Amino acid sequence: MDEEAARRFPDLRVCVGSVRDVRVERSNSEIEALRRSVTEEVRSRFQLEALKDHPTVRAYRDLFWSLGVDPTRTRPSGEALLRRVLHGDEIPRISTVVDAYNLSSLKTIIPLSGFDLNHISPPLCVRFSETSEEFHGIGMTAPARLTENMLVVADAKRIVCVYPHRDADPTKITAETRNVLVLA
Repeated sequence: MDEEAARRFPDLRVCVGSVRDVRVERSNSEIEALRRSVTEEVRSRFQLEALKDHPTVRAYRDLFWSLGVDPTRTRPSGEALLRRVLHGDEIPRISTVVDAYNLSSLKTIIPLSGFDLNHISPPLCVRFSETSEEFHGIGMTAPARLTENMLVVADAKRIVCVYPHRDADPTKITAETRNVLVLA
């Protein structure tokens, strides 16, 4: 974390790990069994009406409010996944790798991101964006210009994540990904 981010958020902890030699598939029986198991578990553990008062949800909402982001409009990814499931929907099927960390995020309510490690240029830094800095998120047709003071994770070349709710397209997990960087 850079000095300003660490000063403003002294209790924020970001964990990074890597998984090597993965084989990304569209789906398989193991991930589908895990999907059913985790979905059943979270539906039995959580109630939609009480979700806003859960300590993890509350902590991420407070973080969003402190960043000037309304968490009822732009939800932290862990909460967004959980709300989707509690409404009776499923989490999207992307690939075995993305689905695995999304299921982990669903179970823990902690936003997780995954990146193709071969497209990351270390070091990573949690910092605030600068005015008009560009970010090309997954699914965006063109890069967006960020406003000042958005919390981001950047590598040596670009922003890889608007933290903790939007990942970058150039570093996303694809069928060709073999090494994954996981951020929590």
